[in-house]
Amino acid sequence: MPRLNKTKRRIWTVENGQVTRKADHLATEEPLEILLRAGDEQRTVAITMRTPGNDYELAAGFLHSEGIVEDKLDIVQMTYCTDGSGQMQEYNALRVQLRRDTLPELARLERHFFTNSACGVCGATMLDDLAQRDLPPFQAETVVTPQVLAGLPEALREAQSLFETTGGLHAAALFTVEGQLLALREDVGRHNALDKLIGWGLLSHQIPFDDKVILVSGRASYELLQKCRVAGAPIFCAVSAPSSLAVELAERFGVTLVGFLRGQRFNVYSGIARIKPHDGTARNSALAA
Repeated sequence: MPRLNKTKRRIWTVENGQVTRKADHLATEEPLEILLRAGDEQRTVAITMRTPGNDYELAAGFLHSEGIVEDKLDIVQMTYCTDGSGQMQEYNALRVQLRRDTLPELARLERHFFTNSACGVCGATMLDDLAQRDLPPFQAETVVTPQVLAGLPEALREAQSLFETTGGLHAAALFTVEGQLLALREDVGRHNALDKLIGWGLLSHQIPFDDKVILVSGRASYELLQKCRVAGAPIFCAVSAPSSLAVELAERFGVTLVGFLRGQRFNVYSGIARIKPHDGTARNSALAA
């Protein structure tokens, strides 16, 4: 059977100097190897540490973000695979069969082996590489109110079922500009959580995320902003801080980037035109200051 997304362990709790033995649930963390197959060719393209569950979405979202697949129809099938030894299936290797005769160019994917943060390649080069991709423009009319944005973190928190029992998972959620939650995915890795969300969109024919808002539970890194832009979401929000390269990407590619989204206060680092206050005059005067 598939691996569980949470693991039960016996722990000690210390409170006011008193030690108590109890059971606790931990977020499961295991490796997933993603293999690509096209014709007679096969290659491992990434190994990531993830929380088991929604693995097909994780693989599909990752491959879409990297420009390997553009549509669900680019994928023939996805199957778990073993090493041929006859051992019990551990569901930690996933083969993606592409609808093509040969593998695409995969050199830029080498940074994804055992990665859990943004890669060390030059930031300017990464931005230039993204600029060379044929990404559709955003819908110009997309706007969201501060009141809607302020309510998103609570909606995300209430929908985090695994976080409720483990306390150790990141989340990525997709909302309408009216604040309706469309989908949410959780994982020990914030990049994986967003890949699962994007994979859901790809496999359910919801990509691009036109006129939608993405919210993540952690900080905003370059890689998350890249995935957001490729998925076509014009507004990206994080409950914590953005990195400098994430802000550069947002400015260059027209993404509205919101950080420190907590309660009624948040910072806008790029794309303020999509934030629609009660009084448009207040925004205009602030921009002029």
